[in-house]
Amino acid sequence: MLDQTRLSHIPQIPATHRNAPPVMSVRHLDLFYGAKQALDDVSFDLYPSEILAFIGPSGCGKSTALKCLNRMHDDTRGVRITGDITMGGKDIHGRDIDPPVHRRRFGWVAQKPNPFPASIWDNVAYGARIHGLMRNRADLADHVEHCLRRADLWHEVKDVLHTREGTSLSGGQQQRLCIARALSNQPEVLLMDEPTGSIDPIATQHVEELMLMLRADHSIVVITHSLMQARRIADRVGYFHLGKLLEIGPSAEIFANPQTPECRAFLAGRHG
Repeated sequence: MLDQTRLSHIPQIPATHRNAPPVMSVRHLDLFYGAKQALDDVSFDLYPSEILAFIGPSGCGKSTALKCLNRMHDDTRGVRITGDITMGGKDIHGRDIDPPVHRRRFGWVAQKPNPFPASIWDNVAYGARIHGLMRNRADLADHVEHCLRRADLWHEVKDVLHTREGTSLSGGQQQRLCIARALSNQPEVLLMDEPTGSIDPIATQHVEELMLMLRADHSIVVITHSLMQARRIADRVGYFHLGKLLEIGPSAEIFANPQTPECRAFLAGRHG
């Protein structure tokens, strides 16, 4: 559980962002794996500096919807997508959109920490290096330090940056390293697929606090199977059921007054 005494330093959503236009808009999204429909008429917006949590039973479409945002389904055989997804008002599947450039606008954090079998420094430098974001090695070194500081890992690894592989860190440290690596691309949106699903409670608290800090500069979409986590960190919650987004709204409202029987049953622990 989050230690409330440690949260006074965490910035709130800037007032100017509360009525801002969405960063992304999804309308009437359908996705098929061959003849099987995995998403059915999904529509939602993602706003600046918010944490949007997807909840729902396993296999209900949460991860499938998440991967639509950064076009991770492009190379999946047999996938067919209909509907509209816009980012900054532009169709992300438009002919003028370069998929690798589009994906660079996102950082991805998976459930299981997956650092590269390389030094801590190389793990974080990777994204900025392949995209040519820094002018020289000195700028790159400053960027690596900045990303590690934002992931609250710098003070723990600054003396072993080049001598220790990322895979040799503890599970919680590895996940924070993966967050630092995700930040290396200078993304607008962070996509997190159960980022605390395989780490211990103390490391989970650390990652949740990081998400609340990072929200000031990024929109975050997170999948979580922990209803308590969704209550703690999410500004809004979307409930998926059998490929449909049945409800979406402010976290407090969804948990206090769910509108559909499926969501009520899920929050009560009766299925899922």
